[in-house]
This record gives sequence, structure tokens and C-alpha cells, in this order.
Amino acid sequence: MDIVSRNNVTVTGPHDAPVLLLAHGFGCDQNMWRLVAPALAGDHRVVRFDYVGSGKSDLAAWSESRYSTLDGYARDVVEICEALDLRDVRFVGHSVSAMIGVLAAAAAPDRFHSLIMVGPSPHYIDTPGYRGGFSAEDIDELLESLESNYLGWSATMAPVIMGNPDRPELGEELTNSFCATDPAIARVFARTTFLSDSRDHLTTVKLPTLVLECSQDVIAPREVGAYVHAAIPDSRLVTLDATGHCPQLSAPEATVAAITDFLGSRS
Repeated sequence: MDIVSRNNVTVTGPHDAPVLLLAHGFGCDQNMWRLVAPALAGDHRVVRFDYVGSGKSDLAAWSESRYSTLDGYARDVVEICEALDLRDVRFVGHSVSAMIGVLAAAAAPDRFHSLIMVGPSPHYIDTPGYRGGFSAEDIDELLESLESNYLGWSATMAPVIMGNPDRPELGEELTNSFCATDPAIARVFARTTFLSDSRDHLTTVKLPTLVLECSQDVIAPREVGAYVHAAIPDSRLVTLDATGHCPQLSAPEATVAAITDFLGSRS
């Protein structure tokens, strides 16, 4: 199978520059990076892609058995690295892709240089001694609503996830992205995302890591960012003066500045 076509891989920037691999989150595709990719491509070989089941990927390659765990998505990442022979990869993962990056780096440690986590959450459900931001009942209701009326759920939840109610065009863009996803595939990805628990994997991370959070984020509250930072030995926590769960859209300049500053210190 042609992995480049399967995952709709696009590459910009100098061929011999350090590699930045940008990975989108649930309900999105590589277009979510369009406001930051050009600035990052000045000094990096920027690789973007769509997970199988998202964007312009080959939907025929999707299977519920593979993508019912985060490991299936991590395999996409590793296979892209193998197909393009990417090494010393600076992996930038948004939302659930932050944890997918942890799994991919563990599976192919020789290919990764560092991790940049944008709005990460290793576990979305509150447990004793841990605040994920949602009760188990919250997640059950979220998944039930999504499974019974995906388009309605998307129209309601996307603006909440995006934040920035004074900029409704951002919420509308995320709504359109959600609605463009096949509902059957989205249901599986949602369950995989919101029921995942990657906390035990964090302490195994040996790579330099940037934990990039927003000052207000309903999906990944600041307690989660602090938890991730504390769990990963060689990590840096940066809080953007931005709101919502998608700073690459709502605050692209600040997002680029934080990423490039971190990469400059870890070159």
C-alpha cells in the first residue's frame, strides 16, 4: 500500500532541514495546521498528513479493529516515518495526537528527536487524585449524544471546544471539519479518544518534550498540563495567552513562537 497516498501526506520546506511532523486531533485533518505550517516551513521540512479515516485519507484502508485503540493511529505515524525515511523527527501532536506521539516514539525510538504536545490529555475522566476535566457520566453523555446525532453534536460541541465566542468563524470551521468526517468513523475515534488512559506511558518518555497549553481550555484544563509536565522528566510547560483547544487556529503566531523557541533550545 502507498502510505503517502493512504494518509494524504504533504511535505513543504527545505528537503535537508530538520523534520517537523504535524499530527491533527479528533474530528480534524491536516488543514488545522495551515496557519502555522508556512512559518514553520522556513527552517524545517514540514510533514502533514491525515490519519486513516480523516480528511482526504484513503477511507478504504480504515478498519474498526485497527483504530479502536490509539496504537492503530500510532502505527500510521510510524509507517509514514518509514515510508519517507524520516529521522530525528520533531513530532507535534494536537490533542489526542500528543499521546499518539508518545506511543509512536516508544514503538520507533530511533526515528524521534523530540515531542511537542499541543493541548495534551492522557486521560479525560476525573479519578481520585487526578482531574481530567470530565466525570465518567460526562463522557458517557458526550459519547451517547455523538453516537445518536453526530451532526447535531458537532454543531453544538465544536464552538465550545474551539472557545473564542467573539470569533464565531473559528467555531464554524471546527464544526465543518467535524461534519466532514464519516459519522461511523468519528464514533470509533471518539470512543478511542475519550476513553483512553495513557498516564502510565508518560513516565516512559525519554525525549525532550514541550507541553503547550492554553490559559483556558475546556478539553484539557491547566491541571492536566501540569500533570503531563510533572510526569515527563525532560519537559517544558508553556501556557499561551490564548483560549480554547486549538491555538494553532486561534493564536497561530504565539503557537509558532513557542514551538520555534523550544526547537531552538533543543537543536
